[in-house]
Amino acid sequence: MNNRIMIAFLTVTAILTAVMSTSISSVNAETNTEIIPLGGDIGIEKTTLSMYASPDNTLPWGFVEGKIANHVSSYPVIIQIYDDDGDATHFAQTDVEEDGSYEYRFRVRNVDNGGEVINIFEGNYVVKIFKVVYLGTSSGQV
Repeated sequence: MNNRIMIAFLTVTAILTAVMSTSISSVNAETNTEIIPLGGDIGIEKTTLSMYASPDNTLPWGFVEGKIANHVSSYPVIIQIYDDDGDATHFAQTDVEEDGSYEYRFRVRNVDNGGEVINIFEGNYVVKIFKVVYLGTSSGQV
């Protein structure tokens, strides 16, 4: 299973993927994945990872993308982003395609009415990604 968090120039990767950007000043790509059984043959796969958004970022968009090998159709991916103090910063959900891929785009910079650029994301964050999956050997369930 491959999950990535990208903030414009910054790529933080999850589960068996390398950091791709050369303009990263600081990244903690440590991930933690757990399976929460829901009963029957499905469960929630929860992946938690760290993300750093540089104050020098100049691009306006970030995105979360990935591909789920054993996804359950009709269930969206839930994305939660918390700041360094644990306060909720951004919640979203996105649909999963038939092939198990998903992508969610969000603003990381904005311009106010006076023309001033505002960094929406800056510093360290914890990202939690929730996916409904079929349980079995490929999900990590024993």
